[in-house]
Amino acid sequence: MKKSHICILSLFFLIFMGCKNEEKRVEKSDFQNIELKQKQVVYQVFTRLFGNKNDTNKPWGTIEENGVGKFNDFTDKALQEIKDLGVTHIWYTGVPHHDVITDYSKFGISKDDPDVVKGRAGSPYAVKDYYNVNPDLAVNVENRLEEFEDLIERSNKAGLKVIIDIVPNHVARNYKSISKPESVKDFGEDDDTSVVYHVNNNFYYISKEPFKVPIWEDGYSPLGGEKHPLSDRKFDENPAKWTGNGSRLSQPNFGDWYETVKVNYGISPDGKKDFDELPDDFANKNHKAHFDFWKDKTVPNSWKKFRDIALYWTDKGVDGFRYDMAEMVPVEFWSYMNSSIKMKNPEAFLLAEVYNPSLYRDYIRKGKMDYLYDKVKLYDTIKNVMRGYGKTDHIPPIQEGLKDIEHHMLHFLENHDEQRIASPDFAGSALKGKPAMVVSATISTAPTMIYFGQELGEPGAEDAGFGKPTRTSIFDYIGVPTIQRWMNNGAFDGGRLSQEEKSLRDFYKRLLNFTINSSALAGNYADIHLYNRKFTKDYTDKVLSYVRYSNSEKLIIISNFDAEKGYEFELQIPKEIILLWNLEDKDFQLSEQLYNKYNTNLRVDESIGNIKISLKPLESFILKLNQ
Repeated sequence: MKKSHICILSLFFLIFMGCKNEEKRVEKSDFQNIELKQKQVVYQVFTRLFGNKNDTNKPWGTIEENGVGKFNDFTDKALQEIKDLGVTHIWYTGVPHHDVITDYSKFGISKDDPDVVKGRAGSPYAVKDYYNVNPDLAVNVENRLEEFEDLIERSNKAGLKVIIDIVPNHVARNYKSISKPESVKDFGEDDDTSVVYHVNNNFYYISKEPFKVPIWEDGYSPLGGEKHPLSDRKFDENPAKWTGNGSRLSQPNFGDWYETVKVNYGISPDGKKDFDELPDDFANKNHKAHFDFWKDKTVPNSWKKFRDIALYWTDKGVDGFRYDMAEMVPVEFWSYMNSSIKMKNPEAFLLAEVYNPSLYRDYIRKGKMDYLYDKVKLYDTIKNVMRGYGKTDHIPPIQEGLKDIEHHMLHFLENHDEQRIASPDFAGSALKGKPAMVVSATISTAPTMIYFGQELGEPGAEDAGFGKPTRTSIFDYIGVPTIQRWMNNGAFDGGRLSQEEKSLRDFYKRLLNFTINSSALAGNYADIHLYNRKFTKDYTDKVLSYVRYSNSEKLIIISNFDAEKGYEFELQIPKEIILLWNLEDKDFQLSEQLYNKYNTNLRVDESIGNIKISLKPLESFILKLNQ
């Protein structure tokens, strides 16, 4: 390489590398002086689907026809296998009591109307009673809360922290808690329904207009057209409330979140905030300062209700929350609620769904969120690369643009809202997720999340009813075939998996366990991809490379996203990195960390590093420098 090239690019690399230290100092005001010791891995599991052994999978099937999983299906063995996959946190999706069509009236639970329920099993994001859990999930419905408390205890015993959903933006249209403490009033119980808005109303109202059921579209009909005594295109709500996504129509459209109603956080219909706003400098203050700020402030009633709900579950032993559509709720509320949670549990894991990049820093710093989905940036870009029409060149600028908050941007390739990697509408093959998973799990200090079945190549191919193929349905009673084969009738030993499924799970297990035990992945990042794109022959935009390092561990990571073609080239490690790592001119052995089948050398000459690389299609290497 010409020395002039080195000089030209010196400043470029200094921008990407950050300071030299043993472990990454997380840019998080509550932990300014605490060093990150370990990456975290979240396993999202759709609770009602996990333990279901029934493989009938009839579209719109009843709970009797298609079966349902229970809390008790998460046995000690099952939880240990999940833990051994390399998981630190388990997110039990769909736990709070939401609308379901199954009749539980003999337990004092009111029936739910199919006209305002999505699917037969209901949306987990139309919560009906925040002080109890989904009766579908209990062996003994009367003891459903105790069964979940036992699951929390089993999970913690296995070494897993527990996360559940809270959905502050909206609740089910028929919200009514039969389990709330005596001192708690229901949402809307004290509302003045004669006005559109009042700061302490829990809902917004459409004066003098009754609610009308939406016109079903696209061939849908409640319960797939099955007759039901409550399915009469009527639902008693007068006056009508605003719908969960903000629709102000008394008859929302089918595409609206018609099964839910919007919660009022003290923002008037014209956008005026009827609460105190946080001073700008609170972006740099910790949760204790935020908690103290709100102690003598008058806040809207809905704020108090959701704070009390979160603290109720915190007292039950829940270790954290995933917040649905957090950006639809004002950041000041998050400061109020999250600081209250952190006062009880400073280590609570608080994850939010925010899709507007311009809001990221406010929701992290002022809203006191620990983590946000990195969807709009990293996920969307990697998805395009996996599908064959995106370039890896777009990935390093994402890391540069988010470097001040990179630790807070949780990475994923699947979740309940997204298509399965193996589905035809995404990548069509789970193997195409392997290089993407290496990048997602190793490119930053942020937590990694996987969705149950992802590690087995689940394609989400079932026509479940309301939910359609490519995504595992969250609205229906359904079995998940790969999970059922792994469960092996409760043995949880993978006994019925194909060899390809076993191999894929082994890959995830190796990768995730490496990530949670690597000091380098809790340390620093530097891009070498754009450098090699300029100066390395045969290095293409189907390949991505970067380095991760701490004082005790130095890694060179390289992935090939090309499903058809392998590549051979000499990967170059720039002078700035060689000097930063204090490497003298000689050969250093590199050992591959996932399979230990590709060991090579880093040759340093005049403070420039070169590594001979031979990558097969969809192959990745995590190369560790042996010193």
